[in-house]
Amino acid sequence: MEVSERFTTRPSELGGANPASAGVPNTTHKVAYAAGPAVDRMASGAHEAVDKIADAASQAAETLDVKGEQLKDLQVRWLENSRAYVRDNPVKALGIALVGGFLLSRLLSSR
Repeated sequence: MEVSERFTTRPSELGGANPASAGVPNTTHKVAYAAGPAVDRMASGAHEAVDKIADAASQAAETLDVKGEQLKDLQVRWLENSRAYVRDNPVKALGIALVGGFLLSRLLSSR
């Protein structure tokens, strides 16, 4: 018995069914048939929402990737500039490092 055959049983084919409940399967089929378009619209709306969210997430990932690359480039440039400054001004760089270390130790020490 195929699936479609199981769900096409008519009330008259139920054999000895109560006349009061004879219309229930028919009513159920009518309600299910009427609800089909509404279910299709809801499913379509859900798919559209998921597609919009996926597009937004994809765009956010691309933006983060670009910003990450920009930050890496900035880090490399700052490191190169710092190396050049230390190479050109070793005494000044040592003084700045000492003062910076002293200030950090004062800020982070607990009394």
